[in-house]
Amino acid sequence: MTLEPHLTHLIVTAVFSFLVGLELRTYRRHYHGDESHLFFGTVRTYTLTGVIGYLFYLLEPTYLSLYLTLFVVLSFLYAVLYARKVSQGRSSILPYLIMAGVYAFGPLSERFALWVPSLLFVVLVFILNLKPSETRWTERINLDEFETLGKMVLLSAVILPLLPNENTIPYLPISPFKAWLAVVVISAISYGGYLLQKYVFPSKGYFLTGLLGGTYSSTATTVVLARKARVSSAGRVIDASIVAATTMMYIRVLVVSFVFNREIAAALLVPVGIFVLLGLTVALYYLHRGHASHDQSGFVDKNPLELGTALLFGALFVVMMVVTHYTVEYFGESGLEVLSFLAGMTDIDPLILSLLTGKYSVTQEQIVSAILIAAGSNNLLKAAYALWFGGVKHTWRSAFWIAVLGIGTIVWAVGKRIFI
Repeated sequence: MTLEPHLTHLIVTAVFSFLVGLELRTYRRHYHGDESHLFFGTVRTYTLTGVIGYLFYLLEPTYLSLYLTLFVVLSFLYAVLYARKVSQGRSSILPYLIMAGVYAFGPLSERFALWVPSLLFVVLVFILNLKPSETRWTERINLDEFETLGKMVLLSAVILPLLPNENTIPYLPISPFKAWLAVVVISAISYGGYLLQKYVFPSKGYFLTGLLGGTYSSTATTVVLARKARVSSAGRVIDASIVAATTMMYIRVLVVSFVFNREIAAALLVPVGIFVLLGLTVALYYLHRGHASHDQSGFVDKNPLELGTALLFGALFVVMMVVTHYTVEYFGESGLEVLSFLAGMTDIDPLILSLLTGKYSVTQEQIVSAILIAAGSNNLLKAAYALWFGGVKHTWRSAFWIAVLGIGTIVWAVGKRIFI
């Protein structure tokens, strides 16, 4: 036996409204223990609000006159209550917003699948239980970064669907849609590592900083850790951390490859896996030989989702695609290898993305070799940075192993091409 749909929706609305009312009462007692505080209704009030709202929605579903009239009346009543609250020095409108959510249960149950009102219910309960952790978290967070995140989400959600998915730009072997998608994806990966490093695992030691920082920027992480090596007694741990950052760079390259070109990613799997295994082995060896340290690393590089940074990356990506296109056309494979080596001395992401997303007159093996050469060249740059900023005495071990990884990567790429 199945229940009539309207009855099912009424039951869902009543149950969710009742449970939210209970949760709000718990919130009220926990954070506003004095019962004399003005509050917008009781558990019964919220239950009836949800049920009557649903019934008024059913009675006049075309113009929603009854439904909207009741909502206006409830809003007016809360406005009167809010004036009293303001006179007492209180300004929260949370109970009103919760009421508005409860009032939406009925129409949502009627018009959408059950998961929609269920999701709203979960969100309301989550918000009512968020206050203690939210207070501690927002005290530490830089709100400007989330303003930047909001702008990037807006640009991604609004601009991305509007961009043409055809190759409309001369001399650029990629559509505007895919070009901006590449910027969004690489920025999201960088931002995830950045947030983890800065907010989820702050001050958790050098090694974790190396791992998380490597997902964001292995070069910047190497510079920061090398500088710390000059003044810290945890030399072996910092060596392990620097090598770990470079190891994460290999994993990052593999992840980006799987996102944009799975055939190339599959071809990269063996060499990248070998160098990741070697890097982790060396890092764990030095970590085991060193003394555990929980000193703060001081890794405060720029937010990778700042609009200026994202737009600059997008411009570099487009420029690199054009340069790669002409290099391949006029200089062939040898020109591509030289370009890859030179790109490794800067930021390898634009080159790698251009190789993964563009259409050039080169083989898959040549693209794989170019990516590996860029990664290896970037390792040589980081080895030099480690020696320069940390001093030969303090960072020679990590610089040596980064250089070994870099040379090994380049040799693999060139040797693979020679013997194929």
